[in-house]
Amino acid sequence: MYPSSEKRFLIVNMLAIISLFLVILAGGIVRSSGSGMGCPDWPKCFDRYVPPTSIEQLPEGYKERYVAKRVAKNNRFAKMLDMFGYRELAQRIRDDKSILEPEAFNAGKTWTEYVNRLVGALSGLFLIACLIFSVTYLKSRKRIFLLSFANLILVGFQGWLGSIVVSTNLLAWVVTVHMLLALLIIGISIYTFFQARMLRDRNLLASKPAKNVRVFAIAAFAVTIIQIILGSEVRESIDAIADSMGQFNRSEWVAKVGTVFNVHRDLALLVFILNSVTFFMIRGRYVLNGMQFRYASVIMLVLLLQIITGIVLAYLALPAVAQAIHIFLATLLFGAQLYLLLLLKRNKLYRKLAR
Repeated sequence: MYPSSEKRFLIVNMLAIISLFLVILAGGIVRSSGSGMGCPDWPKCFDRYVPPTSIEQLPEGYKERYVAKRVAKNNRFAKMLDMFGYRELAQRIRDDKSILEPEAFNAGKTWTEYVNRLVGALSGLFLIACLIFSVTYLKSRKRIFLLSFANLILVGFQGWLGSIVVSTNLLAWVVTVHMLLALLIIGISIYTFFQARMLRDRNLLASKPAKNVRVFAIAAFAVTIIQIILGSEVRESIDAIADSMGQFNRSEWVAKVGTVFNVHRDLALLVFILNSVTFFMIRGRYVLNGMQFRYASVIMLVLLLQIITGIVLAYLALPAVAQAIHIFLATLLFGAQLYLLLLLKRNKLYRKLAR
């Protein structure tokens, strides 16, 4: 039985996890549709709490004003890079003339970005609630409170980094860091949820030692993270190619990516093999109605869908919807693999009985 205070934490933690996955999906839609500058200011959108739907509703002189704000933000970021010794990169940001070109108003893109912000704000509220309700674990499991606090700080940094991603026209390495930070935030939320559940329900843990199962599961998890990094780099290359070709000849973009795409595509086979071996090892070692087998099955289903979307992207000229779904599924795969790894920890009760 869970005390009411712990039940509240578990509920808001689960809602936080769901909202974080939705943020990834919304962010993928924003990026694939090119809606990042749909709202050029923050926290309002064109100086409005409810975004405009027509050009008549836009504030006077908005283009010049928002371009000036964007330049100022990039200069502050460049100054920070100078402080850390990245002078060449800082100068490249200062010399980027593309930021001087104002984004044309598009109601669809504006509302796409606005919905993305709403989902992000919702996830932030859930994480604040997680921190508040995690106080109940200060005596029983302090790490839950500390990690909830750290996660809230990371989300604040992630929000700032997201604004830099858009302001600098998707600066390559910033996009990758942005994605990895999102995985870290989701990973912490999953870990705190598991720790809170395990505190009262030790039956979640494995009844048998994982042995080689855990080795394969860790290898699959590590390769998945590498794949996500490579996928981010592929996307960065696609963006550069699309710009160089004036957004035309979409069907030729993938062929021009080169080595990083080939490695990303070939490594997908290794991900499939490692997860398949893990699945069959769990199937043979644990009960079929146990949490370990359930999550192993979920992983295989998500992986299958991920491969299908990858094929669609490669051979059907990168449809925008498939891009967003592909990123979303990669994040789901990451989350399911992490939770499976936690579930493979052996219950100490069974360890004592085995002696």
